[in-house]
This record gives sequence, structure tokens and C-alpha cells, in this order.
Amino acid sequence: MEMVVEDEVLENLRAVKDLHEADLMRKANVVGVGLGFQQRDGEPTGEPAIVVSVTHKLPLSLVDPDDAIPSELDGVPVDVQVVGKLRAL
Repeated sequence: MEMVVEDEVLENLRAVKDLHEADLMRKANVVGVGLGFQQRDGEPTGEPAIVVSVTHKLPLSLVDPDDAIPSELDGVPVDVQVVGKLRAL
């Protein structure tokens, strides 16, 4: 399945990501912020989103409110994806 994002949508995604990236990177367990597609059960949905990569997910009840990642930013969907700990080889 080829997923294409219109230029206008991509520009908006980039602008919102750039605006919020530093704040997102300060949250616990966050190791990266990028652009991609939302996933459901490990499969891309085709919906463009800001992708926040984390070492692991916790139940919301165990997350400090300051470290909670919103489901959207400025109308742009945010998808949290577990990537584990990143390290250079």
C-alpha cells in the first residue's frame, strides 16, 4: 500500500512538529519525534501523524501529567510508538 501525503498537509505536519518537538523530547521515555503514519495493531493506517518514539508505554494512570503525550497537537494526530532504547553500534 503506497501512502502519499499532499504537500500542504506535509508542510502543516512539519510546522506543528517543529513547534512542539523540544517539549515532547523533554518528556519521560521519549527518544525521538518525527513524521509518519499512525499505526493500529502495528499496521500503518495511512493517516499522517507526528510520531513520538518511546522506550516503553505505561498506563496513563502511572504517567506524570507533565509527561503525558497528547493524542493531537494543533489539530494534528500524534501517535506514540514503542521503539525501545536507542543506541549507536
